[in-house]
Amino acid sequence: MKNNNLEDSSTLKNGEYHPSADSALKWYKIFIFSDIKRWHQIKESIASTSLSGNRLSEILMGTINRLENELPVSDRYLLGLCWFLKNNFEK
Repeated sequence: MKNNNLEDSSTLKNGEYHPSADSALKWYKIFIFSDIKRWHQIKESIASTSLSGNRLSEILMGTINRLENELPVSDRYLLGLCWFLKNNFEK
């Protein structure tokens, strides 16, 4: 028998974002500003790969553009971007 209260409390409600999104956004900003020249090189690489039709890069670039233009970004897109950057470029 399932405990419905446990399931309900572990599911994000409509309009609620993942609690880790706050720390992901903070990490993203620190990552960018810790080496701005390197960030521009990474961003250019992602943009270039995006233009060649790479789906992951298209999604990453769209997320970066939304963040830079202060537009809404889904928590899962933000978390995905940070995971990608952390796995591939964190020193």
